[in-house]
Amino acid sequence: MNVIIDIGIVLLTIAGMEALSWFIHKYLFHGPLWFIHKTHHQQRHGWFELNDIFSIGFAVLSLWLMWQGRNNYNAGFFIGLGITIYGLIYFVFHDWFIHNRFKAFKTTNSYLLSIRRAHKIHHKSTEKMPSEEFGLLVASKKYFKR
Repeated sequence: MNVIIDIGIVLLTIAGMEALSWFIHKYLFHGPLWFIHKTHHQQRHGWFELNDIFSIGFAVLSLWLMWQGRNNYNAGFFIGLGITIYGLIYFVFHDWFIHNRFKAFKTTNSYLLSIRRAHKIHHKSTEKMPSEEFGLLVASKKYFKR
């Protein structure tokens, strides 16, 4: 029974990270933290951008949670694991697939193409406002139409 609860914690954390990421992206990154996030809306000169500091922060949090729960595999460990898995999903979807940091990801999958379209609309603006589509894995239905 514990295994099911632990898997449930991981899955709920992943879903929670999508909701939290949407909220943080809309209200903090395009709000008071724009001075950092704007580097993501500008042309990148090199491998890293200042905006990557947010990913580092979530990585540190997830590693700390897993470290704290390493002896008894408590809920904190599995929350940290869920954050880590969401970070991996973010890396593959956002950095690799959407922004092509690696040039090896092509698809005809309608879901993936819809997510890419929504994110491209988000990046259409290089300003703090107006902007739309702040999620990573979830987008408005209008992007699922060709």
